[in-house]
Amino acid sequence: MQIITVNKRARFDYEILETYEAGIELKGFEVKSVKNGRIGIAGSYVVIRNNEAALINADIPAYQPKNTPLGYDSKRTRRLLLHKEEIKSLTGRIQEKGLTLLPLKVYIKKGRVKLEIGLGKSRKKADKRQIIHQREARQKIRSALRGRE
Repeated sequence: MQIITVNKRARFDYEILETYEAGIELKGFEVKSVKNGRIGIAGSYVVIRNNEAALINADIPAYQPKNTPLGYDSKRTRRLLLHKEEIKSLTGRIQEKGLTLLPLKVYIKKGRVKLEIGLGKSRKKADKRQIIHQREARQKIRSALRGRE
């Protein structure tokens, strides 16, 4: 499994309750672009409409800009490939207060582009501050341990 990109901001802003693996419906030149590492999922999100999951606002620039079809939109809505049971359960869970679907990372598995999506609950500002304090404390401990060796 080769990881292409990770959405670090999603894990900071949201508490991830569950994760799902989904395929992405892409065009051929988009697959080449993604395999070259040219995809941006920061600021994108997942919605469920008409019993289909869709990735909105993910940026995949053209592999070769001069050979791209006319009118290509790099931030177009892309369909996600999930099982019907998963979509039904996600639809029920999203109805709960404060739960959102977020793209967490994009990777290649057995030659196919996959997207890990997470069901997340928004964190409050105080929770974010606590995470920052914990991270800083861990860094201080690590540096202190390195200084002794």
